[in-house]
Amino acid sequence: MSNSRKRIFITGIAGFIGYHLAKALEKEGHFVIGCDNFNSYYDPKLKKQRATQLPNVHVLDICEREKLEALILENEITHIVHLAAQAGVRYSITHPQEYHDTNLTGFFHLLEILRKSPHIQLTFASSSSVYGLNKKIPFSESDSTDQPANFYGATKKSNELMAHSYHHLYGIPMIGLRFFTVYGPWGRPDMAYFSFTKAILEDKPIRVFNNGNMQRDFTYIDDIVQG
Repeated sequence: MSNSRKRIFITGIAGFIGYHLAKALEKEGHFVIGCDNFNSYYDPKLKKQRATQLPNVHVLDICEREKLEALILENEITHIVHLAAQAGVRYSITHPQEYHDTNLTGFFHLLEILRKSPHIQLTFASSSSVYGLNKKIPFSESDSTDQPANFYGATKKSNELMAHSYHHLYGIPMIGLRFFTVYGPWGRPDMAYFSFTKAILEDKPIRVFNNGNMQRDFTYIDDIVQG
């Protein structure tokens, strides 16, 4: 971002990426405000601990459209970074409704707010999961994303399509970023590197899937924030 002071709204501000981004933007002198629903996908205590280090954190679900819109408008927001989402690939297999509600309906509410305020710039989080069953490696932005392997990936692909249509129809400035597994301090405890470390410290077997025949791209949190 440029040196001019911006008024930035972060959805999912108490999440792993949201927390680090908010800290960095504040350090640059921007006005930062955000919301989080503090759901129980992982222990909410971690989110609450992150939130204590941030000002202007509001307990709000992005599906609460009227409250979300009021918060954005009354703070004269110039930029939105949309990070709120129901995360987790395996969890989406057994709890698809939660992904529909947050990742699809919640994102739709945000786009509708922006349709009435098209001067606000949007940056939203997509995911490497959109590549799904694509066998071409390494991945490229131009690769096919038509075969998601799970419902989480399908919701993120849907976000990209929804965003494209709203940009085309209403001229809303926006960009989507396909994050690859992000790691670092204050990270999500459900991620593999935490469970592996915990198992090692407790002298227990490390649980892996697909007989260990998989590859994974990891991105350090500071690189995500800088990007």
